[in-house]
Amino acid sequence: MPAAPSADFVAALNEYQPLLRRVARLYCQDADDRQDLFQEIVLQLWRAWPRYVPQPNTKLSTWLYRIALNVAISNLRQRTRRPAPSELDAEALAVAQAPESGFDADDHAALYRAIGRLSEIDKAFILLYLEDRPYDEMAEILGITQNNVRVKMHRVQEKLRSFLLHAV
Repeated sequence: MPAAPSADFVAALNEYQPLLRRVARLYCQDADDRQDLFQEIVLQLWRAWPRYVPQPNTKLSTWLYRIALNVAISNLRQRTRRPAPSELDAEALAVAQAPESGFDADDHAALYRAIGRLSEIDKAFILLYLEDRPYDEMAEILGITQNNVRVKMHRVQEKLRSFLLHAV
């Protein structure tokens, strides 16, 4: 029986927590949903950790991205199937719409609004792009060829550019 993935897992989680939180931020606008998604990502990583086998030419972050993005996309699909909640009263709505600390700049808000309009798969491309991941690593994370990554990335960037230009 393999040992519990405690020390190595916690070290990896501490190192890559910002990456995992960015995935959750991209797929959830609501702070509570974002925290729930982050916790679900961590849970799925914990479950998969005993089966993780480092590969010579693969980074740990590639493996983490793959799991985090799969969890985020699955979570998004589940949320879209749920019935819409009832509307908040004015006071609760004001609290819910309060700006998140660290993300109060207009440029950040406009960027996240534009990214929010992208499909769930397109969001994965933008996230990896914003993280400065090379195309070969993006291809490995997303399970597609590098040429496919280049074509899709170009199309996603054009969509995002269009959204940002029309928002002005």
